[in-house]
Amino acid sequence: MNLKGLILSGGKGTRLRPLTHTRAKQLIPIGGKPNLFYVIEDLVKAGIQDIGVVISPETGDEVREALGSGERWGVSLTFIPQDTPAGLAHAVKTAQPFLGESPFVMYLGDNLLSGGINHMLETFKRGCDAVLLLTEVEDPRAFGVAVVDASGRVTRLLEKPKDPPSNLALVGVYLFTAKIHQVIATLEPSGRGEYEITEAIQGLVDRGLSVEALKVRGWWKDTGRPEDLLDANRLTLSQVRRQIAGELVQAEVVGEVVVEKGATIVRSTVRGPAYIGPNAQIEDSFIGPYTAVGKGAKVVGSEVEYSILMDESEVLGLPYRLDSSVLGEKAVVDGKGNTRRHTLQLILGDRSRVKL
Repeated sequence: MNLKGLILSGGKGTRLRPLTHTRAKQLIPIGGKPNLFYVIEDLVKAGIQDIGVVISPETGDEVREALGSGERWGVSLTFIPQDTPAGLAHAVKTAQPFLGESPFVMYLGDNLLSGGINHMLETFKRGCDAVLLLTEVEDPRAFGVAVVDASGRVTRLLEKPKDPPSNLALVGVYLFTAKIHQVIATLEPSGRGEYEITEAIQGLVDRGLSVEALKVRGWWKDTGRPEDLLDANRLTLSQVRRQIAGELVQAEVVGEVVVEKGATIVRSTVRGPAYIGPNAQIEDSFIGPYTAVGKGAKVVGSEVEYSILMDESEVLGLPYRLDSSVLGEKAVVDGKGNTRRHTLQLILGDRSRVKL
C-alpha cells in the first residue's frame, strides 16, 4: 500500500497574533520543538515516507526552511503552494497531482496527538474508503461534527452546526482513498466561501461508501490560541524524561527536566517537568513546572512558570513571576530596577521589547 502523507501548513493564524505576524503558527515551539515536527513524527511512526506539505504564500518560505528536505526524519518532502485559503477540500484538490491515486493521511499542521495514528491504519487495512479521528468536545458548534452509528460508521457530517446532532468533533486527521478526489471535484463553495472537507466526506457517505470513525487515543490539542499552546506545552512536557546534557553550577534541578547541550544553569532552581534548550542561560532564577525555554534564551534574576520562551528571548531582572506567558523569538522583558512584586502574564511577538 503506497500510503502518502499530506500536511496542511497554511492559514494566517489570526487567533495567535501577535505571535503569527512574523511566523507560521505551525512552527511555534511546543515542548522545545515546532508543532509540525510532531506531525511528521506521527506520520513516520505510521510508516509513511512520502509527504506533501501544503504551504501558503505568507509563510511558505519559513516552513520550507524549517523542514528542509525531510532528511532528518528519513522522509521525502514535497512542498505544494496553495495560493488562496479556500478550505481544506481545496487544499486536497491543490495537492492532487502529488497524491495521484494513492491513499493518504491528511493531517492539519496545528494539531497535536499523544496517541498517534497507527490505529487509523489498522482500521483502513480492513477495508474502507475513509477513516476519521474524532473526540468528544463540550461545545461542538465550533467544529465539524460527525454522527456515528453503533458499528462505528459515519452517517452524517456537519460543519460548525448551530444545533449539533452529537458531541463528536473532527480533530483534523483523516485517511482517504483516491475516491475523495471525485467528490471534491463536484463541490461548490460553502456559505463562508470555502470548499469544506466535511461536505466532501458527506459525499462519500451519500455515495454509499464506507467511512469509519475512531476516537483519539490519549489526548488531542488544536494549538490555535495562546491558551491552547500553553496547555499543549504542559501535556507535552508531562511526557519528558530527565536528561541533563548541559552544565549545572550551584543549581538544583528537580524532577523530569531536559537540559540540552550547551545550556548553563547557575545559582538557580529548575522544577520539572521543564525543557531548557541548547545554549540557554539560566542565572539566579527559578524555572517552574511546564516551562519550555528555547535555544539561546536567557533568564536572569527572574521567576518563570507555565510558559513558553522562544529562541533567544530574554527575561531580565523581573520583579514579577512571569506566568502563563508566551514570548516570541528575541523578545525581551526587562524589569531591572523595578521593585514592585506580583505575577505578570504576557503574549509577545518576535523581537518585542517590554521595559517595566
